[in-house]
Amino acid sequence: MKLHLRGTHRLAVSLVLAAAALVIPAAPGIAQDGRITLTSKATFAKVANALEKAIADQNMGLVCHANAQRGAAARGVKLAGNQVFIVFRNDFAVRIINAAPEAGFEAPIRIYLYENPDGTATLTYIKPSDIFRPYAQPEVGKVAAELDPIFEKIVAQALAVR
Repeated sequence: MKLHLRGTHRLAVSLVLAAAALVIPAAPGIAQDGRITLTSKATFAKVANALEKAIADQNMGLVCHANAQRGAAARGVKLAGNQVFIVFRNDFAVRIINAAPEAGFEAPIRIYLYENPDGTATLTYIKPSDIFRPYAQPEVGKVAAELDPIFEKIVAQALAVR
């Protein structure tokens, strides 16, 4: 069967197909701009404990701590270390929300920690400046620039543990 489209119908079909191509999700595992992934020399448990301490040492709040390993164990399932540390601080949140309420969607910031087969840990997070880049308000960019070195220090301290 051959479809014959003329003028505006052909244009309409082309636009629909182009729009559909834009909404197809990216393949899983594609790195996001600004994503930083580092591997520890220490064990997962040591890094997880050091990460909690580093968050507190940088005067940031641990807003939520999702522990998939503990959740699986509660169901009798063994799972390698796998935790998400959700980090932020209220004064930064207030500044961002006052500048651009829609940017509040991006906070808090996740730090993902998982155990490698050799018992070490891999830590992944996205730089705050990359997370908040889509927001044009200068104050949002200023807060993100302040957050970048804080998250760098948190990660460096956690990964320095031996």
